Amino acid sequence: MAGAVVRAAPEKLDMTADEAVTQLYSNHYRSLVRLAGLLVRDEPTAEEVVQECFIAMHDGWGRLREEDKALSYLKQAVVNRSRSVLRHRQVVDRNAPKPAPDMPSAEQGAITLLERSAVISALRALPDRQRQALVLRYYADLSEAQIAEMMGISKGAVKSHTARGMSSLRAVLEKTA
Repeated sequence: MAGAVVRAAPEKLDMTADEAVTQLYSNHYRSLVRLAGLLVRDEPTAEEVVQECFIAMHDGWGRLREEDKALSYLKQAVVNRSRSVLRHRQVVDRNAPKPAPDMPSAEQGAITLLERSAVISALRALPDRQRQALVLRYYADLSEAQIAEMMGISKGAVKSHTARGMSSLRAVLEKTA
């Protein structure tokens, strides 16, 4: 509207950008932060959004045609910037690198190595048939039928050797623990 009377509040005409933005800030900052907070769901980001809007309003004060609509403009700017923040979060979340799987600590690696060494030592102490049955079952992941065929014994004998071997292993490992 060309030639319209420009004003920020009914009692003050032709305020400078500093005066107008200071007055708007004093009167509406908290309510604008609440508005942004409801949209972006965290107060520090909401405060940042509102501050950016006040800076933009100050920078563009000379282009504002109707100063009495400054608050409406500011509210719309807060909503728009809040939406931008939310869109940015979605893009970041979508493109965030997948976290690396938890790596065991050096201590855990050492403990695992010691445990493995203890198991191997205990396996070596077992009778041949028990050791073979356990290694084929738990390390080679073969079925009882496959073990029976490989060892040339019955499935029942495989079960027996496996059970005795596990019992002996448990006893040896419990002594060392």
